[in-house]
Amino acid sequence: MRRGRKERCEVLGDYLVTNRATVRAVAAHFGISKSTVHKDVTERLYQKNPTLYAAVKEILDENKSERHLRGGEATRMKYLKKRKGA
Repeated sequence: MRRGRKERCEVLGDYLVTNRATVRAVAAHFGISKSTVHKDVTERLYQKNPTLYAAVKEILDENKSERHLRGGEATRMKYLKKRKGA
């Protein structure tokens, strides 16, 4: 994905909003680091497209509020799988 930073931040933001994805999922899809995705959609996108930034921020806030639930579920599944295998 060779694009300028300004253009890339809009592409990443659009993908995140369209798919209601996590930063990690966006990074995996585009083959770039999570740090780059986060910086693009939080800092650079705000300067380039404030409207899209607002939509992205809403999704990021939602993901942040749910992350403890996702982590707990992942741990639960890990130990269930371990118990069934033993």
